[in-house]
Amino acid sequence: MNSTFETIALIGKFKKPEITVPLLKLAEYLAKKGHQILIDQLTASQIVAETYSTLPLEEIAQRADLAIVIGGDGTMLNIARKLVSYDVPLIGINQGRLGFLTDLSLDNMFEILNEILAGQFETEERMLLSAQVSRAGISKFNSLAFNDVVLHRGVSSGMIELEVRIDGEYMNTLRSDGLIIATPTGSTAYALSAGGPILFPSLNLIALVPVCPHTLSNRPIVVGADANIEINMRSSVNVGINCDSHAYFDLEQTDHIVIKRHPQTARLLHSINHSYYRMLREKLGWGEFP
Repeated sequence: MNSTFETIALIGKFKKPEITVPLLKLAEYLAKKGHQILIDQLTASQIVAETYSTLPLEEIAQRADLAIVIGGDGTMLNIARKLVSYDVPLIGINQGRLGFLTDLSLDNMFEILNEILAGQFETEERMLLSAQVSRAGISKFNSLAFNDVVLHRGVSSGMIELEVRIDGEYMNTLRSDGLIIATPTGSTAYALSAGGPILFPSLNLIALVPVCPHTLSNRPIVVGADANIEINMRSSVNVGINCDSHAYFDLEQTDHIVIKRHPQTARLLHSINHSYYRMLREKLGWGEFP
């Protein structure tokens, strides 16, 4: 057994009974190899796993040497945000649609896990963002984002208006349906649909991508990871902010938003044969004849 990963946590997509069979097979496989197995309490509530220890995610984060997540990218985003402060490396097994983050499949998981547990893996550091909303100098909202922070209009048909500053310097005033501030991880999510660039995941960069801007010259811009992004709201009718489509907050006029790089990174483990470009070809259909 590779002692680096003596204790392994298994975390599955919540309220998805179809994870039961692969998760229990995975637990049995790892236990036979001599690893101690911990199963997230919410995951365990969906399956019969009396053989294995079950703990709340916060306790698992303090004890696990490795966390294996079975689900889609949304599940991985959620777990990464919660475990980032504990520096627990993550492996994703895809049971969702695209699987940009959960790159193992149910078909190859045992083969690749065997390699990783034997020490044959690559470690990839992924940056996160922190977002804070202040109102009259008082903090009203704080959240982390692995993919993106999005300012968006709600049911109103009107555009939102906001002022953007980078490191204290005025950049522009944007009228649009929204603004996406994305990490390299999030560059293949909503930002890509809005016309943003794909950023190689190990780069330390932040993309600002307007959503349906009023002025077509308002184009995506990429800034360094250490940039301090400030946004001052200039309109507030049905405008909200969300982080990874998970944490939401309703904004008001004159709210002040600060978005910057989170000091800690998420660690993803991949097979030594993992290729980001091959993954893009597979997920996006690149190189295929119509």
